[in-house]
Amino acid sequence: MVLTYRKAISADAGLLIDIYNSSFYDDYVRYGECPGYGKTNNQMELSILKFPKYIIEKDKVPVGVISFENKGDGYYYLGCLCVIPAYQGIGIGTQAFHYMLSICSDWKQVTLMTPSDKEQNIKFYTEKCGFSIGSKKMDGNVEVTEFIMER
Repeated sequence: MVLTYRKAISADAGLLIDIYNSSFYDDYVRYGECPGYGKTNNQMELSILKFPKYIIEKDKVPVGVISFENKGDGYYYLGCLCVIPAYQGIGIGTQAFHYMLSICSDWKQVTLMTPSDKEQNIKFYTEKCGFSIGSKKMDGNVEVTEFIMER
Protein backbone atom coordinates (compact mmCIF):
# COMPACT_ATOMS: atom_id res chain seq x y z
CA MET A 1 0.00 0.00 0.00
CA VAL A 2 1.37 3.38 -1.00
CA LEU A 3 0.51 6.34 1.18
CA THR A 4 1.40 9.96 0.64
CA TYR A 5 1.71 12.70 3.22
CA ARG A 6 1.33 16.41 2.86
CA LYS A 7 1.88 19.05 5.48
CA ALA A 8 -1.38 20.72 6.42
CA ILE A 9 -1.84 24.46 5.98
CA SER A 10 -4.50 26.69 7.51
CA ALA A 11 -6.70 26.25 4.41
CA ASP A 12 -6.92 22.54 5.38
CA ALA A 13 -8.63 23.31 8.71
CA GLY A 14 -12.07 22.18 7.53
CA LEU A 15 -10.71 18.93 6.10
CA LEU A 16 -8.81 18.24 9.32
CA ILE A 17 -11.93 18.89 11.39
CA ASP A 18 -13.83 16.37 9.25
CA ILE A 19 -11.10 13.73 9.68
CA TYR A 20 -10.78 14.35 13.43
CA ASN A 21 -14.55 14.30 13.97
CA SER A 22 -14.92 11.05 12.04
CA SER A 23 -11.98 9.45 13.86
CA PHE A 24 -12.85 10.64 17.38
CA TYR A 25 -16.66 10.56 17.37
CA ASP A 26 -16.78 7.21 19.21
CA ASP A 27 -14.43 8.55 21.91
CA TYR A 28 -16.60 11.64 22.32
CA VAL A 29 -19.69 9.46 22.76
CA ARG A 30 -17.86 7.01 25.06
CA TYR A 31 -16.29 9.59 27.38
CA GLY A 32 -18.51 12.63 26.92
CA GLU A 33 -15.39 14.58 25.98
CA CYS A 34 -12.51 14.26 23.55
CA PRO A 35 -9.85 16.88 22.78
CA GLY A 36 -9.75 15.83 19.11
CA TYR A 37 -13.49 16.13 18.53
CA GLY A 38 -15.55 19.23 17.85
CA LYS A 39 -12.81 21.77 17.18
CA THR A 40 -13.81 25.05 15.59
CA ASN A 41 -12.14 26.27 12.42
CA ASN A 42 -10.21 28.87 14.44
CA GLN A 43 -9.04 26.28 16.98
CA MET A 44 -7.81 24.00 14.19
CA GLU A 45 -6.00 26.83 12.40
CA LEU A 46 -4.19 27.68 15.65
CA SER A 47 -3.37 24.01 16.20
CA ILE A 48 -1.92 23.73 12.68
CA LEU A 49 0.43 26.62 13.49
CA LYS A 50 1.52 25.15 16.83
CA PHE A 51 1.80 21.45 15.94
CA PRO A 52 2.75 20.30 12.43
CA LYS A 53 0.04 18.10 10.95
CA TYR A 54 0.46 15.77 8.03
CA ILE A 55 -2.57 14.63 6.07
CA ILE A 56 -2.34 10.93 5.25
CA GLU A 57 -3.59 10.11 1.77
CA LYS A 58 -4.33 6.72 0.21
CA ASP A 59 -4.88 6.90 -3.54
CA LYS A 60 -5.12 10.71 -3.20
CA VAL A 61 -8.01 10.36 -0.71
CA PRO A 62 -7.42 11.97 2.73
CA VAL A 63 -7.81 9.12 5.25
CA GLY A 64 -6.03 10.34 8.39
CA VAL A 65 -3.75 12.77 10.16
CA ILE A 66 -0.52 12.51 12.13
CA SER A 67 0.53 15.43 14.31
CA PHE A 68 3.49 15.76 16.62
CA GLU A 69 5.42 18.29 18.64
CA ASN A 70 9.20 18.62 18.50
CA LYS A 71 10.09 19.27 22.13
CA GLY A 72 13.77 19.72 21.23
CA ASP A 73 16.94 17.67 21.65
CA GLY A 74 15.39 14.57 20.00
CA TYR A 75 12.25 14.46 22.16
CA TYR A 76 8.89 14.29 20.41
CA TYR A 77 5.29 14.12 21.54
CA LEU A 78 2.84 12.33 19.25
CA GLY A 79 -0.27 14.43 19.73
CA CYS A 80 -2.53 12.78 17.18
CA LEU A 81 -2.49 9.76 14.95
CA CYS A 82 -5.96 9.16 13.57
CA VAL A 83 -7.38 7.22 10.65
CA ILE A 84 -11.03 7.49 9.66
CA PRO A 85 -12.92 4.31 10.62
CA ALA A 86 -13.47 3.03 7.05
CA TYR A 87 -9.67 2.81 6.61
CA GLN A 88 -8.64 1.44 10.00
CA GLY A 89 -7.03 -1.96 10.43
CA ILE A 90 -5.12 -2.08 7.13
CA GLY A 91 -1.74 -0.70 8.25
CA ILE A 92 -2.19 3.01 7.58
CA GLY A 93 -1.49 4.07 11.18
CA THR A 94 1.62 1.90 11.39
CA GLN A 95 3.00 3.31 8.13
CA ALA A 96 2.19 6.85 9.23
CA PHE A 97 4.03 6.39 12.52
CA HIS A 98 7.11 5.09 10.68
CA TYR A 99 6.87 8.07 8.35
CA MET A 100 6.97 10.36 11.39
CA LEU A 101 10.11 8.60 12.65
CA SER A 102 11.73 8.99 9.22
CA ILE A 103 11.22 12.75 9.14
CA CYS A 104 12.20 13.11 12.81
CA SER A 105 15.50 11.33 12.25
CA ASP A 106 17.06 12.83 15.39
CA TRP A 107 14.45 11.21 17.67
CA LYS A 108 15.66 9.86 20.98
CA GLN A 109 12.28 9.54 22.66
CA VAL A 110 8.67 9.65 21.51
CA THR A 111 5.80 9.87 23.98
CA LEU A 112 2.03 9.96 23.67
CA MET A 113 -1.12 9.68 25.78
CA THR A 114 -4.22 7.59 25.08
CA PRO A 115 -7.23 6.51 27.15
CA SER A 116 -6.25 3.64 29.47
CA ASP A 117 -9.28 1.53 28.57
CA LYS A 118 -8.80 1.73 24.79
CA GLU A 119 -7.46 -1.81 24.29
CA GLN A 120 -7.21 -1.34 20.52
CA ASN A 121 -4.93 1.71 21.00
CA ILE A 122 -2.81 -0.05 23.62
CA LYS A 123 -2.32 -3.06 21.35
CA PHE A 124 -1.53 -0.82 18.36
CA TYR A 125 1.08 1.31 20.14
CA THR A 126 2.80 -1.59 21.91
CA GLU A 127 2.63 -4.33 19.26
CA LYS A 128 2.70 -2.37 15.99
CA CYS A 129 4.82 0.64 16.97
CA GLY A 130 7.09 -0.64 19.77
CA PHE A 131 6.06 1.64 22.65
CA SER A 132 6.30 0.72 26.33
CA ILE A 133 3.53 1.53 28.76
CA GLY A 134 4.31 4.28 31.25
CA SER A 135 2.36 6.03 33.96
CA LYS A 136 -1.37 6.70 34.21
CA LYS A 137 -3.15 9.91 35.17
CA MET A 138 -6.54 11.53 34.94
CA ASP A 139 -7.22 13.96 32.09
CA GLY A 140 -10.63 15.45 32.82
CA ASN A 141 -12.96 12.48 33.32
CA VAL A 142 -10.72 10.07 31.43
CA GLU A 143 -7.83 7.98 32.76
CA VAL A 144 -5.00 8.13 30.23
CA THR A 145 -1.82 6.12 29.89
CA GLU A 146 1.51 7.50 28.76
CA PHE A 147 3.43 5.51 26.17
CA ILE A 148 7.18 5.87 25.70
CA MET A 149 9.55 4.74 22.97
CA GLU A 150 13.28 5.30 23.26
CA ARG A 151 16.31 4.44 21.22
